[in-house]
Amino acid sequence: MTIIILAAGASKRLGRPKQLLLFQGEPLVVRAAKIAAAVTDTLVVIPDDDAIRAVLKDFATVANPNRDEGVSSSIRTGLEATSGDVLLMTCDQPLITGEHLRALIDAGSPIAATGYSGISGVPAFFSAKFRDELLALRGDVGAKRVIERHRDELVTIPFEGAALDVDTEAAYNSAPFQRS
Repeated sequence: MTIIILAAGASKRLGRPKQLLLFQGEPLVVRAAKIAAAVTDTLVVIPDDDAIRAVLKDFATVANPNRDEGVSSSIRTGLEATSGDVLLMTCDQPLITGEHLRALIDAGSPIAATGYSGISGVPAFFSAKFRDELLALRGDVGAKRVIERHRDELVTIPFEGAALDVDTEAAYNSAPFQRS
């Protein structure tokens, strides 16, 4: 089982790389990688530039040559670098815990998604049977389409902390961030 951290977003609404924003003294992308690495031996991070790769020096990274296409290209890049079951996560949900990731993996369902704010989203676990469907995604479209198509195979694990994601300066300034 591989955890793929999608960290190649352009942060257009924020105006600067959210991957490098500090939460409790460390970049968001490093925090996500540490949490994921505590859960699995197979971790792949898909960053979008050298500055982000530099802070990830202790983790395996794979460059996404098609990042301008959107999140689907990062999903494909991660899948092409591994095989088997995957858990997809982003780096901009700083309250995600290793315990929650383990609950998704151990749910015993072909798809296990995180429930927050009335949705089922990432982080989300996908059994290998959904590999081709995830690889077929195109454009700025995430795995939510696969989740929605297979609600009959979905288990949603509640975690309201996942609702805190950093997409704007206002969200960053209002969130429980400790800058140091």
